[in-house]
Amino acid sequence: MDRDLVRESASAGRVVLWEESARDGAQAKTLMGAGLRVRLAREQGRIFGAHGPRHVVFAAGFPAVCAEEFEAVRRVAVEAEGAVSVAAVCRGTRDDVRQAVASVRGTTNARVMVVVPASEAMAGVMTHTGAAEALAAGTALVKEARELDDGVAVDVCLADASRADHGLMGRYAAEMTGAGAGVVVLADTVGNQLPQEARRMFAEVGSAAGPDTVLASHLHNDLGLGLANSLEALRAGVRVLSSAWLGIAERSGMVATEQLLFLLAHRPELAGQLPAEGPSGESGGGAGPWWTEPDLRRLPEIARMVSAATGVPLSVTTPIVGTGVGTISTGTPFVHPGLFQPYDPEALLGIEPRVVLTQLASARVVTAVAARLGYALDSAQARAAMGWVKAVAFRTGRAMVDEAAFAAYLDGLLHPVAGAR
Repeated sequence: MDRDLVRESASAGRVVLWEESARDGAQAKTLMGAGLRVRLAREQGRIFGAHGPRHVVFAAGFPAVCAEEFEAVRRVAVEAEGAVSVAAVCRGTRDDVRQAVASVRGTTNARVMVVVPASEAMAGVMTHTGAAEALAAGTALVKEARELDDGVAVDVCLADASRADHGLMGRYAAEMTGAGAGVVVLADTVGNQLPQEARRMFAEVGSAAGPDTVLASHLHNDLGLGLANSLEALRAGVRVLSSAWLGIAERSGMVATEQLLFLLAHRPELAGQLPAEGPSGESGGGAGPWWTEPDLRRLPEIARMVSAATGVPLSVTTPIVGTGVGTISTGTPFVHPGLFQPYDPEALLGIEPRVVLTQLASARVVTAVAARLGYALDSAQARAAMGWVKAVAFRTGRAMVDEAAFAAYLDGLLHPVAGAR
């Protein structure tokens, strides 16, 4: 088969993002059409330039859902070829595996991910067998899938891994790898793990599976710990990390791609000491977790695209890409903005700082906004305008004061009409 770039990257200590917004995001009651999936895959790949397929696995969908879903996955595989590594996801049945392979067949860096239950409870529901029997059947499916098309990499997702036996998963992860699996994903399907539990699971399964097995994380955010647990997986040696734009996924979602990627690029030491060369002697350029440093300035634009298409809002407090990033509304942050932010939004994300009007506005803030709108205020006018802003905010019950209304007020303040009261 073609070189498995994902295994190579993970083995070289590089980080690979397993993008789930199109696939798991569907369970968050969103639907990405084929065109949007293609565009998103391409845009995400461009973050890493020519190394997109090494750093992004794009889970394009679940072909067994319906004919339209199959065609959407196929379009992504064909039209995003070369931008990312495209994966089709399927249940652990022969028919589903064949269908998934068919949806990506003939494209470069194609993958399928087979979902196999790992816990006794999940195996009983999904396959009506015990966990060991389900895992053994999953190993057999890996062999069959590899025989169907040796140009398609085969990965396995161990569902409900957080409630499964670590030693059992490690043993079968090694067997699956021996049968030809590229990556074995451990999923906290219900999002119930605490950080120390996540780290222990990845460390113990990894130790039992051995160094040839490449593990990946798939961690849900039901307790708000998806990002923390992903960092613990990283600390345990995992280099393939599942995420989704804006965190969209089943129930409370999963770790947000923009947050995880930004954090690891902004703080590369979190990924530990990584080798400078890959298995083929390719230089990492001293880029730590990356073959090519990611272009973080693409994150806000992609996030806005996903938000507009899915209806998932970007709030004032959404980290990294929210509408409050780079805004200043009070006095001390206005004078010393660097003291009140952990990074420079303009330097890293291309988000220009913006002074906004709220009930907390100081005279300096009001003067700065007025200047941006084309009005020069003296100290008395600034005090009057500040009082007006605060009064409007409390009268309307909204912190943000409309700048068009503020401009109209300033017109009257600076150019009063004769005889007007």
